[in-house]
Amino acid sequence: MKRKSSGSVEYTSAKIKRIISNIFVHLFLTILAFIWVSPVLWVVITSFRGEKGPGISRIIPKSFTIDNYTKLFNETTVLNFPKMFMNTLIIALIVCVISTFFVLSVAYSMSRLRFKVRKPLMNISMILGLFPGFMSMVAVYYILKAMGLTDGAQLRVALIMVYSGGSGMGFYIAKGFFDTIPKTLDEAACIDGATKFQVFSKIIMPLSKPIIVHTILTSFMAPWVDFIFARVLTTTKSDYYTVSIGLYNMLDKEYVVQWFNSFCAGAVLVSIPIAIIFLLMQKFYRDGMSGAVKG
Repeated sequence: MKRKSSGSVEYTSAKIKRIISNIFVHLFLTILAFIWVSPVLWVVITSFRGEKGPGISRIIPKSFTIDNYTKLFNETTVLNFPKMFMNTLIIALIVCVISTFFVLSVAYSMSRLRFKVRKPLMNISMILGLFPGFMSMVAVYYILKAMGLTDGAQLRVALIMVYSGGSGMGFYIAKGFFDTIPKTLDEAACIDGATKFQVFSKIIMPLSKPIIVHTILTSFMAPWVDFIFARVLTTTKSDYYTVSIGLYNMLDKEYVVQWFNSFCAGAVLVSIPIAIIFLLMQKFYRDGMSGAVKG
């Protein structure tokens, strides 16, 4: 009886310790979540604030209005937000398609194919990836200028080339995913007469939906949020500004008092396309590898 009582006490003590530990862990995570979410909530609340100016004396505004949103689309003489939004959307969608194809193709080649310069290319890509892309922006600008792509509507083509040109170098994450797919599937398909492209498109791609979604999201977000290259290439050509440049200009001392609340509204609108893409594709995050292999 004493042994049973002693064991029961030890079990109860361990359970209490586990409960206390879980309480502290959840409290810590709650604090982190609040720290992370609070700036986002502040931006959303400020986007509906009725008072003008960038002051934050009151967290909760005295009045709420949607005029900050309507102002973005109605007052286009100074800052043409709709045009900037469409410029960025067109560029981001085209770059998303091109970059996704480049990244997945290079990743599959590095994962499955074996050729002489495979390892040197992977090492070179890794080394170049250590340097930030904006280090090359001056050279890229003069190359594009020599090609006549820095004026007029050609600026969109230039931005698409800049964003998608070197995207294939970011193949490491996708390659790591492809490495987890059994090569026996490729071999079985090749025995049945499939070509390498057929293996890639009909065997590997259906099993790689999670990494495809990841690649699409990152390929879309890169041009959507970029500021440095867009600013360097467009310079003072406001007709071809992207949303990042437009939002930055709203914080200029000449406009900040009148446009700060609209800046917050624009920040909320900028997040909507990314959220929509994620919501449409999140169902593909589930990994169907086990079911596919059994079939």
